[in-house]
Amino acid sequence: MPVLNRAAEMQEEVAGWRRHLHEHPEILYDVHETAKFVADKLTSFGCDIVETGIGRTGVVAIIKGRQGDGPTVGFRADMDALPILETSGKEWASKTPGKAHSCGHDGHTAMLLGAAQYLAETRNFKGSVAVIFQPAEEGGAGALAMIEDGFIEKHSISQVYGMHNSPGLPLGEFAIRKGSVMAAADTFEIIVNGRGSHAAQPHLSVDPVLTAGHIVVALQSIVSRQTDPLKSLVVTVASIHGGDANNVIPDTVKMGGTVRTLLPETRDFAEKRLKEVVQATALAHGATAEVNYRRGYPVTFNHDSETDFAAAVAGKVAGPKAVDMTMAPHMGAEDFSYMLERRPGAFIFIGNGDTASLHNPAYDFNDEALPYGISYWVTLAETALAA
Repeated sequence: MPVLNRAAEMQEEVAGWRRHLHEHPEILYDVHETAKFVADKLTSFGCDIVETGIGRTGVVAIIKGRQGDGPTVGFRADMDALPILETSGKEWASKTPGKAHSCGHDGHTAMLLGAAQYLAETRNFKGSVAVIFQPAEEGGAGALAMIEDGFIEKHSISQVYGMHNSPGLPLGEFAIRKGSVMAAADTFEIIVNGRGSHAAQPHLSVDPVLTAGHIVVALQSIVSRQTDPLKSLVVTVASIHGGDANNVIPDTVKMGGTVRTLLPETRDFAEKRLKEVVQATALAHGATAEVNYRRGYPVTFNHDSETDFAAAVAGKVAGPKAVDMTMAPHMGAEDFSYMLERRPGAFIFIGNGDTASLHNPAYDFNDEALPYGISYWVTLAETALAA
């Protein structure tokens, strides 16, 4: 089945917006120029309400249907880039060294802008569409900041939907699943306290480097021997720092890492056991350990009926055979999870084709995906808010 004709006609214009955003990436909440670009476009489209400064730098616009009062559904796109030096070599590559749209948020923003333009032109629905442009998805919890500013309640949003591109998923295809679709992401910092000495006299030390090594190994037993293998858990120690010389055993070693889970009970268990394993392993080596465990984004949880609905809409755009409802969950995290905790909805993936992976310096959003994304948003609005 083809995408909407108007969406196909818009591709070149929307790709121009996308490439402009790609050239001028901004990170976290410092998306002032991006937000201004978005707000100016929404105003030019004739949206009924355009609000800025939501969650510091977020933008929310309301488009009212011409067929009368009804519910309001919310569609969200993220605007921020990553602190990465781009190596894509594209003509529209980042003009700001050390910042790049290496996750495709420029494409997400452009697709939702395209849909907003279409919906503002046609208004072929009953009720309202809230288009939500969010800062700081990449580690800043921008979704939570916007929620805390009260936009969901203010505009009586009843459902929320999100979308993310997926390299490796063929162009024109979609993937989704019910329940846990992306993981909760927690972080930890460990300080191992020992007693330093000359490296030639290790017997006079309480070696925090050796202790740290045993902690790394012991932590893997939480996954391999203490967790039901059918309940996903990742425990990764990603950094170890200790000492400054090759002949001195230091007093302390600092470690850091992440824990990823798909179920609340696994999350609780992992936090408890990590602290116990770290402290017991340190004690066994005569050292002590401090653990700072921080909970990050919760599990991104797709609601059953909304997932069925989103998949059916994607099937209208791409054909039912082009929608995978049995995708494996991602162990990456997504702060759209906060919105799904407040309202029912679903998070879907759209094919980016055979491109570099997300968060890769060579990545670029595939502009051929734009008409599919625009068509998905428009069809979702017109179907959810049918008269």
